[in-house]
Parts: sequence; structure tokens; C-alpha cells
Amino acid sequence: MTSLPTFRNVALLVSCQAVGVSCLSLSIAVTALVGASVAPSPYLATLPLAFQFVGTMAAAIPASLFMGRYGRRAGFSLGAVFGIIAGILCALAVVLSHFTLLCLGTFFLGIWAAHLSYLRFAAADGAAETYRNRAISWVMAGGIIAAVLGPELAKQGRDLFAPFLFAGSFLAITVLSLICLFLFQFLRIPAPCRVAQRAGGRPLGDLVRQPKLIIAVLSGMVAYASMNLIMVSTPLAMVACAHPFAATTLVIQSHVIAMFLPAFFTGSLIDRFGNLPILALGAVMIIAAAAVNLSGLEVAHFIGGLVLLGVGWNFLFIGGTTLLTETYLPEEKAKVQALNDFSVFGVTVITAFFSGALHSTLGWDAVNLLVLPGLFGVLAAIVWLKYHLRAHAVSVS
Repeated sequence: MTSLPTFRNVALLVSCQAVGVSCLSLSIAVTALVGASVAPSPYLATLPLAFQFVGTMAAAIPASLFMGRYGRRAGFSLGAVFGIIAGILCALAVVLSHFTLLCLGTFFLGIWAAHLSYLRFAAADGAAETYRNRAISWVMAGGIIAAVLGPELAKQGRDLFAPFLFAGSFLAITVLSLICLFLFQFLRIPAPCRVAQRAGGRPLGDLVRQPKLIIAVLSGMVAYASMNLIMVSTPLAMVACAHPFAATTLVIQSHVIAMFLPAFFTGSLIDRFGNLPILALGAVMIIAAAAVNLSGLEVAHFIGGLVLLGVGWNFLFIGGTTLLTETYLPEEKAKVQALNDFSVFGVTVITAFFSGALHSTLGWDAVNLLVLPGLFGVLAAIVWLKYHLRAHAVSVS
């Protein structure tokens, strides 16, 4: 049985996840298309999305340290302010047909995304150990609403300020961020412990040598890199196949639903089977996603591939997150979470930078093939960790 404050906080965090991530799913649906229309070269179509992930990477460590010092509510509120500004800048970029301004707006959106990424860790704050995995999982499940809301707002806002296509879509980000800013004021998460702030815990070098931490970070990095390479290129691939924008939004909605719907039971699956089998299953599902994408170019292929990609990402990312919570003490929380998210979003930046260029030069098939080495690497690392833990248990006994 969970306490009322814990339930209340989780419910608020689920709501904030739903509204906040809608900003990101909206951006996925439209930014590459807007980028293609205002960029000086088609090779730069996905560069604004890359700047979004640069913003996320750049803010990952400061956001965590800020929350560690001033608390979750203050940190999330600051992130929402960046989201409000981001929507305005991106809408102005559409009106002015200004590529640099679009990149600046998406950079600010990335800073907002960095703060949103800590919602899952906020769910674990104050939760009993037996409840922690499910709390993280349920907060991630809030993204199901974002799966429908974000692309739908992108579609409805497309012609709102015609002939400035998608200006209305970007302004929706400002409205959504304002809603989040309001909701954050009702969070009641304990303030950071002053003793924990002063005590640094183990040196970072000792922490990163933990096998569990290595696998947790690697899982998150590969999950995001695989998803980013394929997902960012999907709208461009569908346009190249002459599929209508409505079909693109359907594919993105299906993908984001698949990212977050399993979160209702991912935590329970981890409780029952353990982290490593769920991580392995996630890697296998993304491999299957690439296979489906390589098998055809009909809308059904895009939906099937992106659904598998979303579920695989969910298992890898939530599995990695819960495994990470086993690797640090309370006083080490801020720096370990910062290291994890900086690493995850660092590789996301790289894949976002190259996704558009790879699609333009090598094609859709090459983009899908490039995700395979990392996924097989994760599977090999999971096998290694399994035998490492077994050998350690034998030596202790």
C-alpha cells in the first residue's frame, strides 16, 4: 500500500509526463519537415532536431545538479520556462523562414526535454523500494497521452496560421509548457537532504566501474541511438515514398503509443523476471523493427517497424533506469543520474546530426542496418553481466 502523498505525486508526475512529452512528440512529427523547407541544404533537414538533442545533452548535468540543490519542483519549473520560450522561437522561425532561429528554438526545447527526463527519477524519490519500479514505469506510461496529443496538435496546428505552415503547431508547445508549469507547483517532493548535499559519496571513478552501472548506461544509450536514427528519418522516408502527412502522424502516434503503453506493465515484468531478460527482449525487438522496416515501404511497414521500435525502446530504457537506481547511494544520486542522462543524450546528439545526412546519402535501408551493431553489443554485454554476477555470487558463498 502506498501513502497518499506518494500516490498524489505519482499522479501529478504522470500528468506532467503526458503534457510535457506531447511537446516532444509534436516536435518529432514536424521539425524535420519544417527543417527541410527552410534549411539551405536537404542534408541539414534534421539539424534542428540534432540541436534539440544538443540542448538536452548540455542541460542534463546542470538540471540534475540544480534539482539536487534546490529540489525537483524548482528544477521542473525552470525547464518549463525554456519550453515556453522554445515554442515561441520555433513559431517565429516558421514565419520568418529562419533556419538559425529554428535551431535555437529546438535547442531550448532540448533543455526542456532534459528536465522532463528526470520525471522518472522523481517518481522514485520517496517511494518504497518494492514500489519504485512500478512508480517509474507508471510515470513513463503518461507518454501514452502524448502519443496521441502531440501529433494531433501538430496536424491541427499545421494550417492554423496559413501560409505559415506548422507555426500553430509550434505555438502549441508554448501552451503545453505553460500547463506543465502550473501543474509542477502542486508537487510535494521532499527537499534535498543537506547532509546528502555535503556528502559526495564514492568518487565517480569508482561508481562507473560497477558492471550494473555500465550496462544500465549502455542500454539507455543504445535505446535512444537506435530510436533516434530510425525515428528522425521516418518522416523524410515517408515523404520520399509520397505518403501523405496524415499517414506520417499516424505512424508517429503509433510509435509513441508503443513507447509508453508497455510502461503499465514493464515495472511488473522487471519485478517478476529481473532487469536483464527485459533488457535483452528490448534489444531483440528493435532488431525485429529494423527487419520490418527493411521488408517494405508501405504505411503498414512503417507502422509495424515503428511500433516494434517503440516497445523495444521502452524495455531497454525503463530496464536501464531501474537497474541504474541499484547502483548509487542517496548522496550519489544527482551525479550518477547526471552522468547517465549526459551519456544517453550525448549519443542521441550524434545520431540526430547524422540521421538526415545518412538518409539523404545512403537511404532508408542503411539507416536501419546501422542500428544493429549496437543492439548486438547490448546483448553481448547482458550475457557478460549475467555470468559476472553468477561468478560473484559463487565467490561470496
